[in-house]
This record gives sequence, C-alpha cells and structure tokens, in this order.
Amino acid sequence: MLLVLENCAIFDGVSETIADGQAIVIEDGLIREVGDSDTTAALRSEAQRIDAGGRFVMPGMIDAHFHAYGIELNPVLVDRIAPELRGLHARRILEGALQRGFTTIRDAAGGDVSLATALRTGLIDGPRLFYPGLAISQTGGHGDLRAPDHYDACACAYCGAMAVVADGPDEMRKMVREQLRTGATHIKLFVSGGVLSPSDPIWMNQLSIEEIRIAVAEADTRRAYVMAHAHTNEAVLRCVGNGVRSIEHATLLEDSGAQAIAEADAFAVPTLAVIETIRASGASLGLPPAMIDKMREVADQANISYERLRAAGAKIGFGTDLLGKLMPQQSIEFRLRRETCRPIEILRSATSVNAALLRMEGRLGTIAPGAFADILIVEGNPLDDVTLLEKHENIRCILRDGRIVRNALG
Repeated sequence: MLLVLENCAIFDGVSETIADGQAIVIEDGLIREVGDSDTTAALRSEAQRIDAGGRFVMPGMIDAHFHAYGIELNPVLVDRIAPELRGLHARRILEGALQRGFTTIRDAAGGDVSLATALRTGLIDGPRLFYPGLAISQTGGHGDLRAPDHYDACACAYCGAMAVVADGPDEMRKMVREQLRTGATHIKLFVSGGVLSPSDPIWMNQLSIEEIRIAVAEADTRRAYVMAHAHTNEAVLRCVGNGVRSIEHATLLEDSGAQAIAEADAFAVPTLAVIETIRASGASLGLPPAMIDKMREVADQANISYERLRAAGAKIGFGTDLLGKLMPQQSIEFRLRRETCRPIEILRSATSVNAALLRMEGRLGTIAPGAFADILIVEGNPLDDVTLLEKHENIRCILRDGRIVRNALG
C-alpha cells in the first residue's frame, strides 16, 4: 500500500531552501515521488496518509561513528560480558538510536553480521547498520585492552569483543580478509593512541605504513574501505597518504593534516560528543584517572582542529562515539558543533555528507525519488536552531524504510 506524507516543508539533505507544501509518496520502502500536493492528489485515495501539518521534514539521520556493542563506558569491561548478553544490550542501544532519529549507523568497532541479520529480519527494531567486524589494533595499541600489568600464560594474541590484534603484514592481511568474509562494509584500524585504552599514550603512532597499505588494498578487493582512529596530525598524514578514506577524531590536527584530508578527497569524522561527555562525567562514572588525563590532552584542541578542517574545505561527517551510560546523549553533538559552524553544515553532515561517506549517495541522507524512505518530521526548524534535534520530543514522526517507527503527530 502507498503511504503519502502531505503538507511537508522539505529539507532534502543538501539545499538550504525549504520546499513548502510538498508531498512524499512512499511505496515498498522507497520514495516513489516528491512533488507539490496538487500533483500527488490523484494518489491519495488509494494511500495511507500522514499530514505533516507544514512541519519540517528531513532525511533520517546517520551517525558515522557509533558503537552498537558500547555497553560500558570503559571498553575493558565489555570483554567480560558474555556474547549473548552483549547482544541483548546491543538491542537496547540500537533501539534507542532509532528513537533519537538516527535511521542509519556506521559501527566503529565490533558491529557484526549477527546484528545486521537481526536488524534485517526484524528481530531488532533499530537503524540500518554498516559494520566493520572487529577493529584491528597492533599489540599494545588502542584496541589492545590488556593493562600493562595484565599477565597471560600464553600471550600469543588478543581478541576482544570489539577489537583484535594483528602484527605484521601477514597477520594484517589475514585479519582484514576475515572481517570482509563476514560481510564487513568497511575496515576499522587504530593508527594512533587513544583515550579509553589502558597502555598507549595519545601521541603514539600505531601500525606500520605497510600494514596500513595492506588493509587498504585488501578492503579495495571487496569494494570496501578503511576508517582509521587517528588523533594526531602525524597519524592523519600517514593515513591519508596511504589510501584511508575516513579519518576518525582528528583532535590534534594541524593545518597540514586538514589540508591533506581535503586534497585526498577523504572524510573527517570529528566526535565532539564523546569528548564533552567524558570531560563532564567520566570521573563520576568510574573511568580510571589515566583515561581522564588522556581525555584532557585532546579536549582543548578538538574545536580548533574542527575549525582547521572547515578552513581547509575538508568533507566533515557526523559521528558521536559514545559508550555506556553516555549513549543517551548522542544528540548533544548538534549543540557542540553549533559553537563552530552553521546549522546547515551540521544537517548536511548528518545526512548527505555521511551518505557520501557510506557510498550511498541518492539512497540515504536525502529526500528524493529512489531513496530509502528514512524520514523525520520535526517540530520547529533545525535550520534556525539545530539544537531542536537534541530534544527527542521534537522529532514527532520517524519512518525507517517507509515503516512508521513512531508517530506523535496526533
């Protein structure tokens, strides 16, 4: 049966001009037609109808740095949770993201074929999932969650809930191929130190140039790509110089790194939400002092790095990177970005730019014929005040693949 959204003020994911008095015709989960209400009038008698009442209608949002298995703020603790219980927690996390208006997520570590299958078959009511399988770290890198005093009787390797260790060209090739075998849409590498890891300083370079190149080459064989955790300018340069498509965090960026991202036609995905929420609540939620100290190293520079990306003309995606009890604050990213850039830039990042990052232009992040019918009806105009999206009650209606997830229009 057809579904028609009537009396819409449409933001299409790109244009700053809102199209008033529009109707959207949906069939079989796809947008069939977009036009003024008069041109679609003939379809109404045979269709289910929703009157948007002149409200702001936009594409469903995309979070390009999400952790479906981010059950605990301290990822060390996630390894201690049984896989079955992790799956149940992931269901709650994914359902929460959808209710906040995120109809698509790109997982950044651990998201797997099991979750994707559960979402596709309706066992979980959540966003569309793009997943990497296990993220790949070197021994002692950001994904190696063993503490310095951790003792293994057989310390041959580490494999956790969200990341796995690979050292050297052969291990890297094997591990990338293993993730691709399971249908991974992208590969995640850790190429610098990180905050929520027990043994590596932020400034540490991780993985060799050869290992990075092998990961990129292997991903390319499956028409996949590499996303890389990279805080420092040197890590960013090593990534974009060797074919990495998506740079995560980039908090300690210099002009040269920002320019390199832009010139390589790569994407940067700053994650201001995780920085601000850990700075505000990390200690009270039990993070070890060493992790809090590392967060302080990146916190003061994150907005400066964001401004450098904008000045260089780099493509900037939208991601949050939240974990554990911080996850419900996913939409704080809108408010934090408003301090640096205009609402239209933020909305594009969360829709059409992220769709391009996922290689899904025209299918996601837009309202146009042929796109998936992932649509939000919003109270107020986020182009005037993007923080409206932080208040979930302002998202009055959510459609995912043309299915009504929530309708509070009355």
